[in-house]
Amino acid sequence: MATTDGLPETGKTAPAFTGAITADEKIRLSQFKGKYVVLYFYPKDNTPGCTVEAKEFRDEQDEFEAANAVIIGISPDDAESHAKFATRFDLNFILVADENHKIAEKYGVWVEKTMYGKKHMGIQRTTFLIDTKGKIAHIWPKVRAEGHADQVLKVLADI
Repeated sequence: MATTDGLPETGKTAPAFTGAITADEKIRLSQFKGKYVVLYFYPKDNTPGCTVEAKEFRDEQDEFEAANAVIIGISPDDAESHAKFATRFDLNFILVADENHKIAEKYGVWVEKTMYGKKHMGIQRTTFLIDTKGKIAHIWPKVRAEGHADQVLKVLADI
């Protein structure tokens, strides 16, 4: 099934990536084979919508673990910003720094946006559910932050 706006296709292998989670530590998507991966892209740490979304994923962490799923949040913020964001809100999942937006570009979520009549490039809030074999099982484009974690859990329950 093809998607719009340059997003990868469901049923296809998820684009591989390596990303920084601290100044000294990186993760690879491939290390999570055998688990479901909730890969969610968000614009910026400590902003209202991004905080709501992160807190909902945090609060549902036990349900995601029971479904054999890991949560990975990605934004263009650096690892230090992610560490502060995670500490401030007690986040209990992985945050990846994508400062050069290369991961976002691979997933088609680095897009032109308009704010107050000015155009700029940024993250389109999007979530990908990657199955245990590394294929894209579901895509939520243009996510509304509130209630999103529950939407993801419902799809996971049906798989």
